[in-house]
Amino acid sequence: MRLAVVSSDGENVDMHLGKGKSVYVYDYDDEWNFVEKREVEISQDAKHQGGKVISACRDCDVLISVQFGFKSKIKAEDAGIKLVMDEGPIDEVLQRYADHYNFMKN
Repeated sequence: MRLAVVSSDGENVDMHLGKGKSVYVYDYDDEWNFVEKREVEISQDAKHQGGKVISACRDCDVLISVQFGFKSKIKAEDAGIKLVMDEGPIDEVLQRYADHYNFMKN
């Protein structure tokens, strides 16, 4: 499974999806492995930019941010990406998601 988190500093999930200038991508197969940081062209003044972040994460299964809007939810569904809201240190967010994923899988 490939997952991306929206982060301003590479340490915390701390941004709204539409303001996510950078996403950090991880692969999960019983443990998390960092893949890469991706930059997204986000305009400070524009609204509804979640689609740009979703496009940058087309190869991901899950995209986690602090918050997202309804338009982003529809775009993510169309792209086959699951949007999740969470916040906090990336390692804790990833662990919470892995725990939930493993619980639902068994």
